[in-house]
Amino acid sequence: MKHVKNLKIVITAGASGIGSEIAMILSQADAKVIICDKDQEVLDQFSKNNPEIITLKADVSREEEVASFFNEIKDHFGEINALINNAGIAGPSAKLEDTNFNDWKNTLSVNLNGTFLSTKSAIPLLRSAGGGSIINIGSTSSFMGTPLRSSYSATKWGLIGLTKTWAMEYGEDNIRINTICPSSVNGERIEQVIEREAKYRSVSPEEIKAAYLSQTSMKTFIDAEEIAGMIVYLLSPLARKITGQMLAIDGHTESLSMINKEDD
Repeated sequence: MKHVKNLKIVITAGASGIGSEIAMILSQADAKVIICDKDQEVLDQFSKNNPEIITLKADVSREEEVASFFNEIKDHFGEINALINNAGIAGPSAKLEDTNFNDWKNTLSVNLNGTFLSTKSAIPLLRSAGGGSIINIGSTSSFMGTPLRSSYSATKWGLIGLTKTWAMEYGEDNIRINTICPSSVNGERIEQVIEREAKYRSVSPEEIKAAYLSQTSMKTFIDAEEIAGMIVYLLSPLARKITGQMLAIDGHTESLSMINKEDD
């Protein structure tokens, strides 16, 4: 991973979950990493454990906080080489008619508006560096329907449209935009999604998890470091012609069909 050394990399929602794993792996490869997160307590704990990584508080769904975050980055780095749009929430687990509109709006606000605001602010800093890489974190829900996850699915499909559009707009600036599409990632978030769906469907979490696992050819969830590995590749010279693409890490998702129940 010698190519990562000294790259200036920004990661949104980087203090926990997938984002923290990415941040630590890149930092260990001697990248200069700045993260943001909206949870100050989580940020403080992350900073205590990773003092070499710069941490700033910002909610990506709030325009003024994103602007302030990137002004700090500009003051500190002057330019950046990569932005990883990791911030995202799972959204509600319910059929359309049972989905609360505020939950819908909140999911879109974080997952799409946050990506829009962060990318818009990052473009000038990437251009100053002579180009670079923007990596969005999508999902297998970026290319498949996902029952009970309308808002989440809408945002992850939306990321693909943005990826392809921005790749066209900024290719001449040597700025590459791609989206990594993992399936369920081992960790607290997917466990919470499973719990919510199990409650909504009145079945056990074990039944839901088994259904999720059965949806991929390899019958497995993935690990955060596998996403980090794809990021390391996309930041490398080997990927200098890859842009506008969605890259799945999913053990081959065959279906995201909802498990059947007699009363559905």
